[in-house]
Amino acid sequence: MTRAVLPRVEAGATAAPKTVGGCSFRNVRERLQEAGLRPTRQRVALGWLLFGKGDRHVTAETLFEEAKGGATHLSLATVYNTLRQFSEAGLLREIAVYGSRIWYDTNTGPHFHFYVEDRDQLLDIPDEMVAVLKLPDAPDGMKILGADVIVRVRAQA
Repeated sequence: MTRAVLPRVEAGATAAPKTVGGCSFRNVRERLQEAGLRPTRQRVALGWLLFGKGDRHVTAETLFEEAKGGATHLSLATVYNTLRQFSEAGLLREIAVYGSRIWYDTNTGPHFHFYVEDRDQLLDIPDEMVAVLKLPDAPDGMKILGADVIVRVRAQA
C-alpha cells in the first residue's frame, strides 16, 4: 500500500495552491466553505486526500492509514467525525455494504456498485450496465431519499 504524504496545512493558510490530481488545497477549502464547513487543517488535509484523486471509495480505516504518513496528525476518531460531517454536508455518499461497515464515496450522484468480497473493494458499476429500476411509492408521510444497489462478486476459483 502506498502512503500519501500530506503537506503541513496551517489553519488560515493562504499560500499558493498545491495540486494533486487536479484538486488544489484552495479548491478543497472553497468546497468546504460552500458546504457550510469551516476549513480546519484536519478537514482540508482529509479533503485533499479524498477529492484530490478523483472519484473513489474509502472506509474510515483506509483513509486513516493514508493520512498517517502526513504531517497533519489525526486520530481515527477525527477521521470518523470528519467523514460524518462531509456526508451530512453532501460532500460524500455513505454506503453500507454489510453490518456496521460504511464506505464513503466521493461520487455523490446516483450510481450503483460492485462489492468484491475477496478483495474488500467497492467499484462503480457503469450506468449502461444497469437497467432503470422502478421504485415503489414511499409509505404515507415519507419520501424516498435514494436507492442503493450493491452487486456482490468474488473471483472465480
